[in-house]
Amino acid sequence: MDWGTDLWDQYDNIERHTQWGIDLVEKYVKFVKERTEIEQTYAKQLRNLVKKYSPKRISREDPEMKFSQYQSFLSILKELNDFAGQREVIAENMTMNICADIIKYSQEIKQERKVYLLEGRRAQQNLETSFKHLENSKRKFERDCREAEKAALHADKTDQDINATKADVEKAKQQANLRNHMAEESKNDYASQLQKYNHDQSQFYYTDMPQIFNKMQEMDERRIKRLKQGYSSFAEMERQVMPIIGKCLDGMTKAAESVNEKYDSQLVIDLHKSGFPRPGDVEFEDYSQVINRASSDSSLGTPKPAGDVRSVGKNKGKRWLFSKRYKATVSEDFSHLPPEQRRKKLQQKLDECHKDLQKEFDQRDALHKMKDVYQKNPQMGDPNSLDRGIAENKQNVDRLQTEIQKYEMWLADAEGRLANKGDTIRYSGHLEHSVTLNNNGPHEKESPDTTHSDDSGQEAITQPVYTEFEEEFPEEDEEETVSPIGECIALYPFEGSSEGTMSMTEGEKLDVVEEDKGDGWTRVRRSKGEEGYVPTTYIKITLDRH
Repeated sequence: MDWGTDLWDQYDNIERHTQWGIDLVEKYVKFVKERTEIEQTYAKQLRNLVKKYSPKRISREDPEMKFSQYQSFLSILKELNDFAGQREVIAENMTMNICADIIKYSQEIKQERKVYLLEGRRAQQNLETSFKHLENSKRKFERDCREAEKAALHADKTDQDINATKADVEKAKQQANLRNHMAEESKNDYASQLQKYNHDQSQFYYTDMPQIFNKMQEMDERRIKRLKQGYSSFAEMERQVMPIIGKCLDGMTKAAESVNEKYDSQLVIDLHKSGFPRPGDVEFEDYSQVINRASSDSSLGTPKPAGDVRSVGKNKGKRWLFSKRYKATVSEDFSHLPPEQRRKKLQQKLDECHKDLQKEFDQRDALHKMKDVYQKNPQMGDPNSLDRGIAENKQNVDRLQTEIQKYEMWLADAEGRLANKGDTIRYSGHLEHSVTLNNNGPHEKESPDTTHSDDSGQEAITQPVYTEFEEEFPEEDEEETVSPIGECIALYPFEGSSEGTMSMTEGEKLDVVEEDKGDGWTRVRRSKGEEGYVPTTYIKITLDRH
């Protein structure tokens, strides 16, 4: 089975078929290029998606990083980014191993086909030339035969003509003999050209063109084989990255399985547990005593003190330290936090200080050992060059030890308050039954907005579960003044920038109006009458014992 034998007369069809094969190769290359563009676009969109949902900065201090569900989500993003990288690998391999190679091979095939077609045209032109020579010699032989026949007839006619001279007869015979001789030469030339053409035609159809067709067949089969490899590579490129893609998918599955709902629920408790006690029952306030006392005072003719009168229809809202609009100033001892969170934060800082202190101890030992080596072997270094590092190390140790003592004192204070946190539960003085839980955390407590209507006798109250301060600040129209229960001296400066707090300077003397009830704040007053809350750990209190 070969083209040279079976398709000896199908030159045009072979030419069209080989051109169609090359066009198919170029079509496949274009197809692969578009596939690589799709892969690259897909990978780019995946990377943009990962970038969009990835945190800009990853910090271990971020509470979200502690949740297993969020860590799993970040793992899935990482695996998806690796997955996008494998799509880029597929696109790159297809571009290099399929497109580039097949395009190069296609150019070689085009050039080879052009050479074979040129050889076929040249062989065909040679056969056509030989056929032209045959036709010319044939026509000449035919013409010479007619001329010889005419000359012979003319010679016979002249010989029979009684009026013709002998010379005319001889001339006619000579002319006839010449024409016969020329016809014989034309015959021989025609026979020679016919033999040559038959040889050329046999060479063309049985040797030259079959060889060219067989070469083109071999070329086309090589093209098909190379295209077959391209088809196989198209799938192989995908198969090569499947193990890595499988690992990415396994990583996503593993990340999903690592989500622990119980752990996350406990973590919510650890992050947001305040340590405050639940509120107790609201005490009954007997306003009838005011009426009885007013009647008694009226009967005695005694004027009624303005400070003892409270408006029944007026219910003031408590000013909260931790609210959405007002946030407590962040203090070094974390007294702005709820008790439980404060204890955890202090314990964390204490652990960090112990860890840093251990590092300083290790560095101190290393410096002393190095100094001993230098003293024993001066050629290795100057011992005095380490004095500066030793001095800095000592300063760091002293600083860390001081901080540890400070945090231990604050931690003991926080743990002591947690142990006694159930002693006092403070509520607003005019609360009714409506209570709304606040789930905004210790830093975002709503200030209750209480209203009272004389006509209906009902109150609409929004009240957190626990409160920060027991007493309300007097409004501008109130003149009631609470007697101080002691004095205090400010140990540290404090900027009271939040609602209900008061600033103070170091060494300032203040009157204590209300003791700390377990929330870390003490109510104080200046001699000019300004009142507010300050951190208990920032002052030294001396109570009056009467």
